[in-house]
Amino acid sequence: MNRIQKKLQENHKLLSIYFTAGYPSLEDTASIIQSLEKNGADMIEIGLPFSDPLADGPTIQASSTQALENGMTTNVLFNQLKDIRKTVSIPLILMGYFNPMLQYGVEAFCAKCQEIGIDGLIIPDLPVDVFNEHYKAIFDRHGLINVFLITPQTSIDRIKFIDSISKGFIYMVSTASVTGSNSGFGTEQTTYFKRIADMKLKNPQIVGFGISNNETFTQATQYAKGAIIGSAFIKHLKHAGTNKIGEFTASILNK
Repeated sequence: MNRIQKKLQENHKLLSIYFTAGYPSLEDTASIIQSLEKNGADMIEIGLPFSDPLADGPTIQASSTQALENGMTTNVLFNQLKDIRKTVSIPLILMGYFNPMLQYGVEAFCAKCQEIGIDGLIIPDLPVDVFNEHYKAIFDRHGLINVFLITPQTSIDRIKFIDSISKGFIYMVSTASVTGSNSGFGTEQTTYFKRIADMKLKNPQIVGFGISNNETFTQATQYAKGAIIGSAFIKHLKHAGTNKIGEFTASILNK
């Protein structure tokens, strides 16, 4: 069983943290992962920076730009993670755009992920139909879970199709009015969370976008298995560096 699937069986709400590989400094990647596990993160999404990050907000875009200037590349990241499973046991997911994976070679990319212990991928710009037809067999061959995104605008038929070919969790984009907002989710978001929960999908949902503190984490996980925090953590790294990660996770989990 994949580590993601095992983690989803645990009887508590999951905290997944996103950060950009190679940020704040090029060599910070492995130490951030180790510190996040030590301080209570259940899963980690490692962002592969890309020069044209159309789906990312300004905070993540800025971290990607900095990481690329620092020298982060696909090969550098794979090299940094080659021994990560000697020290880290929680699920690790690579999140990035499809173009760098296509340039690397999808089969070779997936094989490398399997070799170093990556459990899944999130590729926002790879359509689910294209994945299912052309790449699903490759992912399955290398034991990788592909995580798909849904939004409040995603049709019921599309959600059911995504659920039918998914093997881990569904990334439920909240579309909060302001990414990283501290003001909480409105009725529109919570109604959406409940609507999806009421569909009784076979794959649990984890909410992303707009989660930045204990209040929004608690709201997001009322109807979902867990929540993903990205921009707020990257802002923390920018202002506090890599030495106070425990303070950040404690504030989210209210510990």
